[in-house]
Amino acid sequence: MKRLLAHPSLVLGLGATLVFLAIGVVSLFWTPYGIADIDIPRRFLGPTPAHWLGTDNLGRDMLSLVMAGTWTSFLVAAVAVAIGIFIGVPLGLAAAAWGGAVEWLVLRFSDFLFAFPAVIVAILITALLGPGALNAIIAIGIFNIPVFARVARGGALSVATLDFVAAGRLAGLGNAMIAWRHLLPNIMSLIIVQGTIQMSLGILAEAGLSYISMGTQPPDTSLGLMLRDAQGLFLVHPWLTLVPGLCIVLIVIALNLAGDGLRDAIDPRLRQGNANVLA
Repeated sequence: MKRLLAHPSLVLGLGATLVFLAIGVVSLFWTPYGIADIDIPRRFLGPTPAHWLGTDNLGRDMLSLVMAGTWTSFLVAAVAVAIGIFIGVPLGLAAAAWGGAVEWLVLRFSDFLFAFPAVIVAILITALLGPGALNAIIAIGIFNIPVFARVARGGALSVATLDFVAAGRLAGLGNAMIAWRHLLPNIMSLIIVQGTIQMSLGILAEAGLSYISMGTQPPDTSLGLMLRDAQGLFLVHPWLTLVPGLCIVLIVIALNLAGDGLRDAIDPRLRQGNANVLA
């Protein structure tokens, strides 16, 4: 913990991420106004004591929408990353532990998924099931699977050459036990760092899918959906676009700072390199 706190980017990024996450969690229990409360006479208000971030084109409180939208964006990104981890990491470990035909199949499967970006997958899913947050989660999660599979495979291959893995094989451990007891614990730092990076990409992907009407749908809200609703009013009321847009930017920057800080703090090679530079 002392080593982690010694990295300012990690402290700043993780602190900002936790603040935004707390705002989203609070929205589950309380918001200043209901996100569906329409008040036409008070639409297009600027920041006031009653509405700290103003109101939108329907008179809804912008702060309430941002709070609820932040939670939706975090939820979609987090579940999509979880899908990538729980499917991609076992595939990557299997490729590294068994090699041969298993590795070839995992790599070809990853190449196949990489050929279909999240937007294309979302279009296909939307055509079959209709738009919605769940379909956005599935689309982003499918895109995350090959990412984590390749990260896990690369990290596991570097660990598989070490002496303690060879000792485990000599002790009679099978490939599955080698992967579970030796490879997985030693690549968790890579998975955690990659998870923070994919979280930031998931936030952007969710915003993009909602912006083109393939993600979150009313009466729910998300930061991307707020951008879509305000796009035609940018020249007249730019505040409606700047508020959700700035939130997306700040969340992504915070997650990237946290990911960079974790990488620097966890990776011993980077710590050694930084020590050499300081010396």
